Amino acid sequence: MNTRGSFNKEILGAAIRDSFRKLHPRNQLRNPVMLIVFVGAILTTWYMVMDILRGNTQAVSFTLQISLWLWFTVLFANFAEAIAEGRGKAQASALRSTRSQTQAKKVDSSGTKLVNATELRKGDVVLVETGDFIPGDGEIIEGMATVDESAVTGESAPVIRESGGDKSSVTGGTRVLSDWIKIKITANPGETFLDRMISLVEGAKRQKTPNEIALTILLVGLTIIFLFSVATIEPYAIYSGMKISVIVLVALLVCLIPTTIGGLLSAIGIAGMDRLLKRNVLAMSGRAVEAAGDVDALLLDKTGTITLGNRMATDFITAPGVSEEQLADLAQLSSLADETPEGRSIVVLAKEKYNLRERNLTELGAEFVPFTAQTRMSGVNINGKEIRKGSVEAIKTYIKEQEGVFPDSLAQACETIAKSGGTPLVVAEGAKVIGAIHLKDIVKGGIKERFRDLRQMGIKTVMITGDNPLTAAAIAAEAGVDDFLAEATPEDKLQLIREYQENGMLVAMTGDGTNDAPALAQADVGVAMNSGTQAAKEAGNMVDLDSNPTKLLEVVEIGKQLLITRGSLTTFSVANDVAKYFAIIPAMFASAFPVLNTFNIMRLATPESAILSAVIFNALIIIALVPLALRGVKYQALGAEAILRRNILVYGVGGMIAPFLGIKLIDMIIVWLGLV
Repeated sequence: MNTRGSFNKEILGAAIRDSFRKLHPRNQLRNPVMLIVFVGAILTTWYMVMDILRGNTQAVSFTLQISLWLWFTVLFANFAEAIAEGRGKAQASALRSTRSQTQAKKVDSSGTKLVNATELRKGDVVLVETGDFIPGDGEIIEGMATVDESAVTGESAPVIRESGGDKSSVTGGTRVLSDWIKIKITANPGETFLDRMISLVEGAKRQKTPNEIALTILLVGLTIIFLFSVATIEPYAIYSGMKISVIVLVALLVCLIPTTIGGLLSAIGIAGMDRLLKRNVLAMSGRAVEAAGDVDALLLDKTGTITLGNRMATDFITAPGVSEEQLADLAQLSSLADETPEGRSIVVLAKEKYNLRERNLTELGAEFVPFTAQTRMSGVNINGKEIRKGSVEAIKTYIKEQEGVFPDSLAQACETIAKSGGTPLVVAEGAKVIGAIHLKDIVKGGIKERFRDLRQMGIKTVMITGDNPLTAAAIAAEAGVDDFLAEATPEDKLQLIREYQENGMLVAMTGDGTNDAPALAQADVGVAMNSGTQAAKEAGNMVDLDSNPTKLLEVVEIGKQLLITRGSLTTFSVANDVAKYFAIIPAMFASAFPVLNTFNIMRLATPESAILSAVIFNALIIIALVPLALRGVKYQALGAEAILRRNILVYGVGGMIAPFLGIKLIDMIIVWLGLV
């Protein structure tokens, strides 16, 4: 089943059914505004039944129409919430289908035996071989294997998992495609990551966030104000010699209270979590999504987030008396057996700049010298020549042993490379220094523009790196971040987050290792990589199933979009209610006070048509705004003042105009149809 769309047939069908199930009073009590509409629908239905029993056919038609539209208003609000939940329920069903009665190969002192995966407990060790499903969450303690994680992440490309390091965590329900691994189970049945995902995407544990609670209080306050306003209308009508029925008062109250945002509030929050889920980010709560929208500082790891992750060869710098082509030739020869990304980039650079192709080194009797931590060099012996490539200090030591001289000009060039944030690798042939290779951390394309957008929103970006301060400063300047933390330790990260928080800032960061767990737990938004350790995933309040560190930028944008959407629709709703008040009241009292016809600018036909038109408009506007609530208001990197100005001009003015146009159009239609 396609769970990516919010409006496929399965989700729509389930949402329609859930709209009626949500009529249970327990569900309605959670939304005070819609509770009043619900009670009003019951009350008007009761009066309609009484009119029928009394034979008051003249009043039945009007009461029936008001009742039906009030019920539709409640159902459409339920529908908005149900369709927002539909994507999560569909995803949960897909996840649940990945679980089965998997057989596990449990390893103990007596050997290996088959048991049901449900019998495994935390601390048990299992053997998983090619084709086997991983029976539960765990850490690899031995071996390396290719794992298909598409059941969890949705990505078809397999990943490599191995013991040790930050790529040792595996998830139950995924499948081993090659080789074998031994896994130590880290969660009991019912407590696995897959169980948590199913529970979270179904929304079973979703609670209102602080902003939602504050907005609910505002809506309740406005509702109370309009309740008092409507309550004073009847004595005023009696004083004026008019007769106003309870049906009219109930309908008027429903029209004036903020039903638009009240009906869409839950849908907006659920849809925000859903937008994250569509990007394969699992938010542990709506609170985490909202916090992402309010963050003041972003802490990002340099490698893989700001830079491509591997240093690349970008230039050849020759020593005196050496041609650049000669340096490129020897640098390529010394790197042909170097399988590191840096080594491969040197081979490619020489090929691109001088069309140097790989030679048949077997015929030449080449002997490759591997890199060691002791020598800090690698190279090749060929045709009696010793070609070496290594760090500046390593080559200086090597040249000194060969009784050679390291040129001062090249030493200065290497120092310039280091100051620019690069890494110099020096090439030597015997006792002669040939030149240097400039290795550079490549900043990702477009990242500087994204940091600029974040700065415009008032968000500070901080690069975290283990590089020395000189290199870190150069990369930070190129990437366009606001600050950096060099030679960072886990304690340094934690301390930096606490300092920002003590200054009243909300902080977001990303990480994947056990050493990141304290900082992830301390951050207001901690995005853990799914490929990382169990400790990191448990410490964060979001998990990126794609393990893409740059996803943190998208998380912040989605959080911002959630808050912007809620603010925009709230502005529209309040303006909408004020406009309805000034549209309806003059039409209601114009017969008793003809002077009010001056304010009845729409020339609504009768008080009854005005009320019925407003009730119909009230229901239809919720339907019209459901797609916007689910999709979210288009995100733009603007400051708070610009967003407020846009909300007032677009949604505030729009909310004032829409009721006048909509109610007048509906009034004309119902008069033409003779419904009043």
